[in-house]
Amino acid sequence: MNYWPLLGVVVIVIGFALRFNAIPVVVCAALVSGLLAGLHPLDLLALLGRSFVSSRVLLLFVLTLPAIGLLEHAGLREHAQQWMGRLRGLTLARLLIGYLLVREGLAMLGLTGVAGAAQTVRPLLAPMAEAAAEKIHPHLSDTDRDEVRAVAAATDNIGRFFGEDVFIALGAVLLIQGFYAQHGIELTPLSIALWALPTAIAAFGIQSLRIWLFQRRLVRRARAA
Repeated sequence: MNYWPLLGVVVIVIGFALRFNAIPVVVCAALVSGLLAGLHPLDLLALLGRSFVSSRVLLLFVLTLPAIGLLEHAGLREHAQQWMGRLRGLTLARLLIGYLLVREGLAMLGLTGVAGAAQTVRPLLAPMAEAAAEKIHPHLSDTDRDEVRAVAAATDNIGRFFGEDVFIALGAVLLIQGFYAQHGIELTPLSIALWALPTAIAAFGIQSLRIWLFQRRLVRRARAA
C-alpha cells in the first residue's frame, strides 16, 4: 500500500495549525495527495474542477462570503447603523417582526437562500437591530448587544425553519413524506405543506411576541439606568 498520499492530511493539519485560509489549505492538500498517488497533473486539475463545479453550495460560499467580507471592510455595518438611526419610526420590534414576515414568506415560496445568517443577519440585520436598540437604551452593555444579535439570528432561523416546510418541493417535506411512507402512512407533499401552515403562523406569532417582550425589557433597563 502506498502511504505517501496521506501526506495531504499532514498538509491540512499544518495549515490549520498555522491558521491559514481553509480553502487554499484544502486545495494544496488535494494536490499533494493526488500527485503522490500518481495522478497526472492535468487529470488532477480536471478532477478538482469537476468537484468544484458540481458542489453548488461550495461555489455559493466561495463567491458570496468574500464579497460580504469586502463590503464589511468598506463600512457596510456602519452605514446600516447610520441608516437605521435616521429612520425614527422604525423600532426594534417593527424591524425584526418585519424581517421575520419577509423571511418566512420567502421560505414558503422556496426562496430559502435569499437571506441568511452570513449574508443578511451579520452585515445588515444585526447592526440595524443594535442601532434600533440604542434608540431605546443609548448605553447598551456588551451583554445587551450580544442579546440583540442573538434575537436577530433567532428571528432568521425561525423564519426559515418554519417557513420552508410549507413549500412542497423542499427536501424537508420529502423527508417527512418518506418517513411516514416507511411506516405505512401515505401522505402527499401538499397535505404535509398544508398541515405545516398553522405551525408556521403560530411560530410567527410566538416569535413576534418574544421580540416585543424583549423590547419591553430594554425599555425597563433604560428607565432603571
